[in-house]
Amino acid sequence: MEKIPRHVDIDYSKYAPDIPEDQREAYYGLPKHVQFCKECVMSNQKPNSCYEFEHTIKSIKKTMVIQEDALIGSPVGHSGSPAMYNYSFAKLGLDYAYVAFDVKEDQVKEALDAVKLFHMRGINVTMPDKTEAAKYVDELSPAAQIIGAVNTIVNDDGRLTGYITDGEGFVHNLKDHGVDIKGKKITVAGGGGAATAIQVQCALDGAREITIFNIKDAFFERTLQTAEKIRKAVPGIVVNVYDIADTAKMTEEITSSDIFANATIVGMKPMDDQSVVKDLSAFRPGLVVCDAVYNPAETKLLREAKEAGCTCIGGKGMLLWQGVAAFRLYTGMDMPVEEVKEKFFHE
Repeated sequence: MEKIPRHVDIDYSKYAPDIPEDQREAYYGLPKHVQFCKECVMSNQKPNSCYEFEHTIKSIKKTMVIQEDALIGSPVGHSGSPAMYNYSFAKLGLDYAYVAFDVKEDQVKEALDAVKLFHMRGINVTMPDKTEAAKYVDELSPAAQIIGAVNTIVNDDGRLTGYITDGEGFVHNLKDHGVDIKGKKITVAGGGGAATAIQVQCALDGAREITIFNIKDAFFERTLQTAEKIRKAVPGIVVNVYDIADTAKMTEEITSSDIFANATIVGMKPMDDQSVVKDLSAFRPGLVVCDAVYNPAETKLLREAKEAGCTCIGGKGMLLWQGVAAFRLYTGMDMPVEEVKEKFFHE
């Protein structure tokens, strides 16, 4: 049997030139002080990684007892999730590692098969894979059943359960900024997994009225169905759906709203020079404008809304609070929120 080398350093700068030096190890889920080799595990030594970066995941599986979590979606190069999760795992003394994989929508089934094959504890799912992933789990949480999408999957001995924590993260982020959804009218751009989760959670938490704008394509019918599900789940709520290309209608609805939320990928790199709001007259002082996009931290939407006097809330807080919920599902423990917020979300 080939002997595993014991003390080979990874040159993280080679693989993560754009990631701050003090975050590179956490970003890739590969802290320096972990027990990789059987020989080292037996002697309780803590060397650096045993293989070069390309072979690290394989060596983890072959040589150490560790729970692995991951993020799948496309693109994922911008994601702050690995650093947040790996810091929390280390802080709580958990033998977990979290990595990000670029997985296209047509590769989701294979990715979930790999979760079972490699006995991973679970994965987070980001755009555009959330709806597709819901098709291949064994069980869906009640909220995920309504929404038809998942952002968190937990693996219990080969049985995959899908959850959706995006809506919870959005509402908690509002509260963190002193905004209560109860009794408010909110207009949401988007009809995907995150957008639907936001719409459902806002309804359940007492929103008075929800207006949804989505692309009028083959999936527009699904948005109409979501609206009907919300009406049935929350009697008395007003829910309307419109074509996102109708700029005049969007302006009218935003003008009469308390909160506007972008839950599309518009504004995310490489579309960071774009905004879903074309008519800036929709903005006014007192309007709360939220963006689910968190990279860049200040999107074009938020920048233009701020210039018009709106109260602006970025997507980092939503990422944090949906992550807090997912972390609890993976580990049964609470993420060290205040420390994570200070280290990774301080603005």
